[in-house]
Amino acid sequence: MRKKPATLRVARWSATHPWSAIGLWVVFVALCLFLGGATGSDKLDSEESGVRESGRAGKIVSSGDFTERPEENVLITADTGGKLDRRAARRAAQDITDRMKELPEVRSVGEPVPAPNGKALLVPVTMTGDEDDAMNRVRPLLDVSAEADRAHDGLKIEQVGDGSTVKGMSDTIGEDFRRAELISVPLTLLILLVVFGAIIAAGVPVLLALSCVVTAMGLSSLASHVLPETSAVSNVILLMGMAVGVDYSLFYLKREREERRKGKSHLDAIEIAAETSGHTVVVSGTTVIVAMAGLYLAQEATFASLATGSIIVVAVAVLGSVTVLPALLAKLGRWVDRPRVPFLWRLTMRSGESRMWPALLRPALLKPVLTLVVSIGALLLLALPALDMRLKQPGQDDLSRDIPIVRATDRLTDAFPSEGTVHTVAVRAPADEAGQVEAALRGLIARAEGNSLFAHDQTPVIRESGDHRVHTVDVGTPYPPKNPKATESMKVLRGWVPQALEEVPDAESAVGGAVAQGADFTVHLEERMPWVVGFVLLLTFGTMAVIFRSLAVALSAVLLNLLSAAASFGVLVAVFQHTWAEGLLDFDSSGTVVSWLPLFLFVVLFGLSMDYHVFVVSRIREMALAGSSVKDSVREGIVRSAGVVTSAAIVMVAVFSIFGTLNAVEFKQLGVGLAAAITLDAVVIRIFVLPALMTALGPWNWWPGGTSRTGRRLSSVSAPTGGGADAPTASCPQSPGPETGRDGAPSASPGHPRR
Repeated sequence: MRKKPATLRVARWSATHPWSAIGLWVVFVALCLFLGGATGSDKLDSEESGVRESGRAGKIVSSGDFTERPEENVLITADTGGKLDRRAARRAAQDITDRMKELPEVRSVGEPVPAPNGKALLVPVTMTGDEDDAMNRVRPLLDVSAEADRAHDGLKIEQVGDGSTVKGMSDTIGEDFRRAELISVPLTLLILLVVFGAIIAAGVPVLLALSCVVTAMGLSSLASHVLPETSAVSNVILLMGMAVGVDYSLFYLKREREERRKGKSHLDAIEIAAETSGHTVVVSGTTVIVAMAGLYLAQEATFASLATGSIIVVAVAVLGSVTVLPALLAKLGRWVDRPRVPFLWRLTMRSGESRMWPALLRPALLKPVLTLVVSIGALLLLALPALDMRLKQPGQDDLSRDIPIVRATDRLTDAFPSEGTVHTVAVRAPADEAGQVEAALRGLIARAEGNSLFAHDQTPVIRESGDHRVHTVDVGTPYPPKNPKATESMKVLRGWVPQALEEVPDAESAVGGAVAQGADFTVHLEERMPWVVGFVLLLTFGTMAVIFRSLAVALSAVLLNLLSAAASFGVLVAVFQHTWAEGLLDFDSSGTVVSWLPLFLFVVLFGLSMDYHVFVVSRIREMALAGSSVKDSVREGIVRSAGVVTSAAIVMVAVFSIFGTLNAVEFKQLGVGLAAAITLDAVVIRIFVLPALMTALGPWNWWPGGTSRTGRRLSSVSAPTGGGADAPTASCPQSPGPETGRDGAPSASPGHPRR
């Protein structure tokens, strides 16, 4: 007798020992949260995480072990934005200086600095402590600035600096995500209510997904001590965790309910769901994990961090779906379908074959070649804008001007360009050459003073490390990072630095800064992208070939996913590189796409698309193994899986779309890109391209394995008996019994079905 699948054995134990399984899961979640909170997170150091020359510059600066004092700038301007009353501004500056000096958080207050354009006065303030803790201690300084603003009529007094900027952005982004969470959970519950028609059934996937998210955040904090994490990891964990956590639970619950409707006992229904849907969850989750692992080939710290967070949350979602979910279902029993929402419950229990899905499939089945040409042509048209994709690292110029700290920073950099975009020149040389290095840097500063590409409102200050081996100087440019002249100034500086240090033969130099990091990252990405894409394509092809023992199915999966990704990239470019959607999505277009997004989006899309592809093609394969014609197999397979696929896609699109409302442009683009990709994949690919392609290929779909090589058929697949595949809310109709796979990969090998 063949050994039962691991998913079935685990589910059986969980279902027969529900309190033990639930208790173990609660302990696991609590332990991960406790350990993650106790150890804290090791954040990625931006100075040490760069690539190419900017990365070398960061490492040189870091090796100098400079004492970084958090700096704050109190900006005084006229309320009207015009000429500043200097006397009034001086009185306000003295008032601010006196108040600031009384604060224990303040180390020193510098002399007021007038702006060259006469429109502002700057009061520099140095805080005690270090930069990492400045955000938590800056509140008293902000209170002083606010009091001074109220006390001096006709003046606008604002504060911008290391602590205040981080705090202002954290407050805004934190509020964004709190709002996203408040919207995403009720919205997901509402969608699942429509899918299941019962409150408990709708709540179980959301509860499980949330537990997976918090668990993954704790584990991610632990993992960060091996691979430091970027600040975006928690947001990506929330995004991926809610999507796949709900998705996997949805597959499981739908199959368990379907089996109970067919007369199976509660325990039998759970076991069948474990052997079929549970197997699909493991296959899908493993595929997503290995696809995300491709990001490590990018050899860049940000991608490694995003890959680690995504892998952890998907692994936890898979674990929860095959362990604690069966226990919850066993303990709830038939209460899982309570309390029922009358109209929605009747809708989910509706019998009779769908009319909508066969109608949608009719063009693909009757005229497959024409449908294929039209649908692929439409996707290629959507993909066209992607040919003009321009990449750039996100910066402050990409943020919404509705954020107060962003507007204040704009006014600061307008009056004092040196406080805005800066290039960091870093030099490391033997200590006995320190004098030569400093002289060379002074010559560099003098050369920049006569060039309009650089800012001239303040003289750059040369810093020297305690061991005299490292020197740095920040050279400002009056242009924002998105302006081509900012990039030009960086390139000019990179040409000047080696010339300035010609007389210092042992010197190691590099130019870094935000502009340099963005340019270097984009070039590095272009070099590494073929490796990552090649790995993911090879993985997808190999996985599909092994599951279905068909090279044709494997090749078509790769091509369809490429087509879907290209179309979603086209949508991304059309929306964010132009200005027509600025009002709709509340952003200021920089004419670029966030540089890390296309590769991350490509990997995530390939992983998630495999979920649906395995699910749908498995149903088609089962019908073919049962002796149906290719056309009938395609029709029945897609109709029977349509309800679950559509429901899962709606949940994912809803969660992803919420991220399109956030202020941070990288998350806005990520949300819109993923929502567009899943929509195109679930609608255009699954309804038109896939059925048309498989119908056109005919028996070649199963080459070289075929469907009758062993002379055996899936005896458990019978003719449809009805059941709601007619809408996203409907349960799937008649499906194979426990001996065959469903919701993805068959429990037995597709090429060798069991009797």
